[in-house]
Amino acid sequence: MIAAEPRELPFFVYGTLRPGEVNHDLLLRGRTLREEPARLVGALLYDGPGYPYAVEAPGEAGATVAGELVTARPEAYARLLAELDRLEEYVPGDPRNLYERVAREVVRVAGSAPVRAWVYLAAPGVAAGLRARGKPIEGGDWLARR
Repeated sequence: MIAAEPRELPFFVYGTLRPGEVNHDLLLRGRTLREEPARLVGALLYDGPGYPYAVEAPGEAGATVAGELVTARPEAYARLLAELDRLEEYVPGDPRNLYERVAREVVRVAGSAPVRAWVYLAAPGVAAGLRARGKPIEGGDWLARR
């Protein structure tokens, strides 16, 4: 039997939710306790239509996505989780999802033990299309693509 994930995990963000980006200001500003540089190892980043997709790539050399580990204020958590799910158009169990919200290990750039966090990864159908025809973002950092 697999244990359920704790409800209030931090979030790993890698695109428009990062500091300085449009959705950070709209959804995260003033609602977080901490935002720290972090990496998701075992994933590749692909360019999307104005936003990126992280795609799992376990065992692939250099497969790392740069982002931030965001810890929400406890009083803002439930509403923020719902708003992030809505932004990412994620509905649990819906086969039309573009993203799936999954718990993964994230590594803080400053070091210390890995942290379990919510990550919005490309849904299986989207991931398959990106692997076949997508444009990977070199270095795994969406902010450095410009």
